[in-house]
Amino acid sequence: MLFTQAPFLDRFALAARAGFEAVEFMFPYEHAPAEIAARLKEHRLTQALFNLPPGDYAAGERGLACKPGGRAATLESIEQALPYMRATGVERVHLMAGLGDPADARQRAAYEEAVGAAAERLRAEAIEVLIEPINPHDMPGYFLRSFDYAAHVVRTLAAPNLKLQFDIYHRQRIHGDVARGLTELFPLIGHVQIAGVPGRHEPDRGELHYPFLFAELDRLGYAGYVGCEYRPAGATLDGLQWFAPYARASGQQGG
Repeated sequence: MLFTQAPFLDRFALAARAGFEAVEFMFPYEHAPAEIAARLKEHRLTQALFNLPPGDYAAGERGLACKPGGRAATLESIEQALPYMRATGVERVHLMAGLGDPADARQRAAYEEAVGAAAERLRAEAIEVLIEPINPHDMPGYFLRSFDYAAHVVRTLAAPNLKLQFDIYHRQRIHGDVARGLTELFPLIGHVQIAGVPGRHEPDRGELHYPFLFAELDRLGYAGYVGCEYRPAGATLDGLQWFAPYARASGQQGG
């Protein structure tokens, strides 16, 4: 979502030049695994996260896990993504739920079966599976739209490599009460993402006070990456002033 003025493969250099040590993106599948691995190596970047294949994204699919046959489709998507996982050295991937109705018992059962199968398959690869609630304003009809239900799935399946992707922007749009949510769900969290609310621009814009939330992450002992999943209000570099106080030689920021 950052540096979108440049072609995908050129964004790695821009992120490194801006001071990021790690990167994440939604989907790598239009490019060869070796091409992406080469960019990571050239610019000394860590791959923090990417999404498993979601079905036909251009046609409106947003994952397949909650659909009939979701388990088989999810396992197939993992096989498609494995060359990218191995080439990039990524340690966590996001499994999108798909469009659906969380009140439908059959869809809930299909989803939970698919998530459990994904965690079991990727445990052998030492890779975490992340699930992320997404707010209905940005993605109407998305099946996983509740942090409470996401936490229920993680706790019920109890797979050691199944974690919650805690996007602070989505949390605020769905439930609010971000700091309490971070504290209560912290043992389940595998990755954090940020954006300003409500515009989904830089985190120093909008109704959330991110210096406080970053301090809360430090207080809780969070040692993972913080992904900048926002849409710059202008040019990416023009909006990165907020980043300077948090940049460290050993930082864990993801562009």
